[in-house]
Amino acid sequence: MRILLTFFLSLSPSLLLAHPGGLDNQGGHTDRHSGEYHCHRDQCKQAHEIQGNAEQEAREERRAFSTLYDRDMWPHWIDDDRDCQDTRAETLIEKSQIPVTFSDARHCTVASGRWYDPYTNVTFTNARSLDIDHVVPLRHAHGHGGDQWNEALRQQFANDPQNLIAVSASANRSKGASSPDEWLPDNPAFWCEYGRRWQAIKVRYELMVTPPEQEALDRLEATCRG
Repeated sequence: MRILLTFFLSLSPSLLLAHPGGLDNQGGHTDRHSGEYHCHRDQCKQAHEIQGNAEQEAREERRAFSTLYDRDMWPHWIDDDRDCQDTRAETLIEKSQIPVTFSDARHCTVASGRWYDPYTNVTFTNARSLDIDHVVPLRHAHGHGGDQWNEALRQQFANDPQNLIAVSASANRSKGASSPDEWLPDNPAFWCEYGRRWQAIKVRYELMVTPPEQEALDRLEATCRG
């Protein structure tokens, strides 16, 4: 669906600029009397079908519909206190089990330490092997209510320590923007904590939870002991 939505976005400017009269370059036009847009060519019809399917999918999953996610609209890895250590560096410093070393004289960029990755149950010492994962991904948040936030709230979410965890780069990229019904850490021992952290972030920021997502969270809660 992500590929299809990207295709739709590439077509949308022409659709939005459609005007009465002849067909635009996508093969559609706006009716002079009704004000509605009509397609007369396959490319135009395909774009509108993609949008319709995406909107229907969003309604069925009880989530917001948006195709306008842009990571640059979610300011992340900021240096709020202007000490040259951004959110990534501060997370690595906080989560390391030993004092970290730096790759520069100003101590801006973390080079080494010892980090336990609960996603894979592996310990790392090289900071380059790690990504800082958003437990609830930015793209996911955007599609479940975050698209209505102002920039200040998007920045808060993107740098919220409760939503950040140092994990292997491969695990983070495997997860992408997936929710718990689509992806879980390889380490089952972390499923309980993962589900609870996901749900806590959703509640804190009042983000939508889809029925499949809630079912997955209920299953994860069942893995908790005590």
